[in-house]
Amino acid sequence: MAQEDFYLARAVEARAEAAGSQLDNVRDRALRSAAAWDAMAERAAEIAQARETREAEKAGSGLETAAS
Repeated sequence: MAQEDFYLARAVEARAEAAGSQLDNVRDRALRSAAAWDAMAERAAEIAQARETREAEKAGSGLETAAS
């Protein structure tokens, strides 16, 4: 989750840079950067969810084996 938070914070910073820019190319670059940070945050969240699911499945299969 810390990694996702880091990415989201960078996206916020990039959007702030875009909002404060008077130059089109700088604004466009900052918005592209924000989109990239958002994508990385989304991917980090997906990976964390998959890891949690996998660990829960392992824990569940371990309990089933122990109960048998």
